[in-house]
Amino acid sequence: MNTPYYAVIFTSLQTPDTAGYSAMAEAMEKLAEKQPGYLGLEHARSELGITISYWENLEAISNWKANLDHLEAQKLGKTKWYQWYKIRICKVEREYEFEKF
Repeated sequence: MNTPYYAVIFTSLQTPDTAGYSAMAEAMEKLAEKQPGYLGLEHARSELGITISYWENLEAISNWKANLDHLEAQKLGKTKWYQWYKIRICKVEREYEFEKF
């Protein structure tokens, strides 16, 4: 990705009731991919879940947050799936990586 860009870091703890969560998470990932300004996604979950989505600019992030289907998922997250979550929005100034062949 060309820098700078933005990362939305979503860190969460789930409730014991995760019925329907996986299907909704998959649907939201597919929907996010269609949004203008979307650049990608990474996620990991054990007890603590971390999802990082990448966006071209702050406007793209605001538009995603206001998406009606995403708003419904957020509501279900608050009422059913999450005990706690935190969202951080960060500007990525540079990146580098290592890959062993």
